[in-house]
Amino acid sequence: MKFFLIGFVLIFNIVSAQNINWSENQKLVWDNFKSKTNNLGGATVVAYTHCGWEFSATTSSDPKVPVKINIQTVFNENKSWKDVKRINDYVLVHEQKHFDIAEIHARKLRKEVSEKIKTTADYNKFFKTIYAKIASEYKSFQADYDRVTEHGMNKEKQAEYNILISEELEKLKNYQKT
Repeated sequence: MKFFLIGFVLIFNIVSAQNINWSENQKLVWDNFKSKTNNLGGATVVAYTHCGWEFSATTSSDPKVPVKINIQTVFNENKSWKDVKRINDYVLVHEQKHFDIAEIHARKLRKEVSEKIKTTADYNKFFKTIYAKIASEYKSFQADYDRVTEHGMNKEKQAEYNILISEELEKLKNYQKT
């Protein structure tokens, strides 16, 4: 039950990957975990969630022109793996929370972008720094989540994180992709 941070930019490859966009109304199911390979190599791993976000920006050569930035949280089915002999609904909730954590940080990114980036000049000046900061927070949060919950095996800590993650999603609901 590990997560995979997709570097600093998730590259969307239509040909080789099947991505699911995060949605409040669509939860992951075990059939979404399509990779046949456990890339982590650990025998203790029950599932591997490959998620993060992708973005695109429409800029101009004129620095004063408004910029449009699209940020989408995605789950990559072809890079997400499960041990079919050990999966259960409880583990699936833990994996869903990894995807939800990616959405929390995408919302944080959308929030900062909406507050600080209006024009192409703003984008060129601020985006990389904002992105790097949020990506670092995301990586730390995902690592803490797995460490504290013991990859979902500590049911008490998992329950605490389930509440925390729901509260964070609610706090940032104004930055949910519409």
